[in-house]
Amino acid sequence: MAEQPQPISPVKNFFAGGFGGVCLVFVGHPLDTIKVRLQTQPKPQPGQPPLYSGTFDCFRKTLVGEIQAATGETKYTGSLDCAKQLYREAGIRGVYKGTVLTLMRDVPASGMYFMTYEWLKNILTPEGKSVSDLSAPRILFAGGLAGIFNWAVAIPPDVLKSRFQTAPPGKYPNGFRDVLRELIREEGVASLYKGFTAVMIRAFPANAACFLGFEVAMKFLNWIAPGL
Repeated sequence: MAEQPQPISPVKNFFAGGFGGVCLVFVGHPLDTIKVRLQTQPKPQPGQPPLYSGTFDCFRKTLVGEIQAATGETKYTGSLDCAKQLYREAGIRGVYKGTVLTLMRDVPASGMYFMTYEWLKNILTPEGKSVSDLSAPRILFAGGLAGIFNWAVAIPPDVLKSRFQTAPPGKYPNGFRDVLRELIREEGVASLYKGFTAVMIRAFPANAACFLGFEVAMKFLNWIAPGL
């Protein structure tokens, strides 16, 4: 007799998804910092080299800079302090700065992300088997490729978002349109793909870990609470 499919549980999906998110951040966060540094580095003056020559140069300089900053004064003591200062400077708009650009990035990119993951899971499932029986290597492969497809769509709006959020108040009165015009005018279309190498190095392992964490957590929750 065929095994009955496990009913969808919003509670289990919430906690399993949260665990997958923890796995993604744990694996991918260092390179996310490098990505933002590369995306927001200023345009070099004529005859001067750029602040970072590439992903690995940025990693080295960031590591050295953080070590030196550990003995000096920091602007924010933590996430809450940062939120307080942003709210004090610009109100609730300061805390939500870049929301439109984040939506422009995440809506199409997330659609590509989950579409690719589900498509690859179905392709990788052997005939006569259930998708839920996929092995860990196949889940890692599907999740990693889904991450690459996600960021292939997300990089341009992510660059605009990083630039807009780190700009001084009032620099871009018309929002992302001003950021886009400035980048294209001063640095060309290729500037919309700043941080590409760091993003792609991060995308596969981080998102592979995310989906593997989700699937493992879901199996665990189904085991300990089958009726939830």
